[in-house]
Amino acid sequence: MINEIKKDAKERMEKCVDMFKTHISKVRTGRAHPSLLDGIMVEYYGSATPLRQLANVVTEDSRTLAITVFDRSLSPAVEKAIMASDLGLNPSSAGTTIRVPLPPLTEERRKDLTKVVRNEAEQGRVSVRNVRRDANDKIKALLKDKEIGEDEERKAQDEIQKLTDGYIKKIDESLAEKEAELMAF
Repeated sequence: MINEIKKDAKERMEKCVDMFKTHISKVRTGRAHPSLLDGIMVEYYGSATPLRQLANVVTEDSRTLAITVFDRSLSPAVEKAIMASDLGLNPSSAGTTIRVPLPPLTEERRKDLTKVVRNEAEQGRVSVRNVRRDANDKIKALLKDKEIGEDEERKAQDEIQKLTDGYIKKIDESLAEKEAELMAF
């Protein structure tokens, strides 16, 4: 029973770390990367559709993304969706291709993005701690129902704490990498 709780906690903590990494990958650095546009939804026949399903997004050079829309009539909608996003990008249409130049980051913008990334890291740590709390509550319930002894409870809580520390360390390492990437010129 305790092993199941630990296994579940480990899987959930892993998901928390993966979500954190996904969130910070969307914070743009000075380089163009197709995943920057992953969160953009385009109005397509009355429903919001992810850009990835409507177009091919590639990196043209280190500062430019090229978007090839599958249906030409959607080009204006794609441009509008990119401009409406909070990424601060201005696409320009060139025939069948939409080019999205990435402006260089200013020092102030880099600091703002660092704050955003730190906030995401704190959210990740909180979610890992919530998983720890849930696991510890389940262990305490087992103790209360007299399915395990106090020694087993203490040992299990120590192991859950070690798991938590390990996953929080992974979040901190990813945060340090992203901060270094943001502050690099």
